Amino acid sequence: MTAKTPPTVVITGASAGVGRAVVRRFARDKARIALIARGVDGLNATAREVEAAGGEALILPLDVSDAAAVEQAAQATEDRFGPIDIWINIAFAGVMSRFLDMDLDDYRRVTDVTYHGQVYGTMAALRRMVPRDHGSIVLVGSALAYRGIPLQSAYCGAKHAIQGFQDSIRSELIHARSKVHVSMVQLPGVNTPQFDWIRTTLPRKARPASPPYQPEVAADAIHYAAHHRRKQIIVGFPSVEAIWGDSVASSALDHYLAATGVDGQQAQEAVGPDYKDNLYAPVPGDHGAHGRFDAIARRRSPQLWMTKHRLALGAGALLAAASAWLVGRKAR
Repeated sequence: MTAKTPPTVVITGASAGVGRAVVRRFARDKARIALIARGVDGLNATAREVEAAGGEALILPLDVSDAAAVEQAAQATEDRFGPIDIWINIAFAGVMSRFLDMDLDDYRRVTDVTYHGQVYGTMAALRRMVPRDHGSIVLVGSALAYRGIPLQSAYCGAKHAIQGFQDSIRSELIHARSKVHVSMVQLPGVNTPQFDWIRTTLPRKARPASPPYQPEVAADAIHYAAHHRRKQIIVGFPSVEAIWGDSVASSALDHYLAATGVDGQQAQEAVGPDYKDNLYAPVPGDHGAHGRFDAIARRRSPQLWMTKHRLALGAGALLAAASAWLVGRKAR
């Protein structure tokens, strides 16, 4: 990738939700994008959006829990577009359930997709990026990588694992003096279609933690992380509150979430007999980026803006402090 050459980007979970929004953001850059997901309907629609925006798309229908398939996808991408510049791991799975009500096969499935899928993607990317000493990998995490909540023990455990995984491989890359960068984006609740297809053992449909953000906010953060050498990008004040709250009052937060976290993650709609989940197979159709919570989802994150502009804000604070000091001296 040069200033005149669009980047080659691989995005897992590309057909819907946050992944779909990230694809749209990179399509604005005229990027050459390898689209990885299981649902062919969504992949075809996503590819059309990329091409309409002036980018190029390669459809790669596969399950990220299949390491061999992920490796083959990486090779297919480079055969088509050339060296991979950016790899973004977004694909995940979840189950809404009390721990004791969960089937262990479902638990394993969530771990295989959400954690191992990111491991396999990162391995395929690093095998190609490290010899060239070039490339950026984004691991998409969650505030739940720091602070587990009720009803999502499998997902929270997988996100915690990704956090430790990132620390380890970053240290290895730094030791090798590699220019390859690995960042992690910690997301808040996001208004995506997942809440209409997540497997659940509960009587009512799932809903995101309040307040949710629109997928475009997440996409902005992920796009930024892919182009800047930050270890971590936290998105939204609720994520900051959860992460810092757990660091200073973890036990108190356990009790707070025990009181609020079960009902707070369930909508009023009942789970009907025709409900279909996507744990083992995609739900047919093109589901887009947004879920059913547009009316309450936030379209902007002032906290993310401040994170992206922290140097300018720091310089401004120093200038203000210096100005105040000079005014104080003159007043004496």
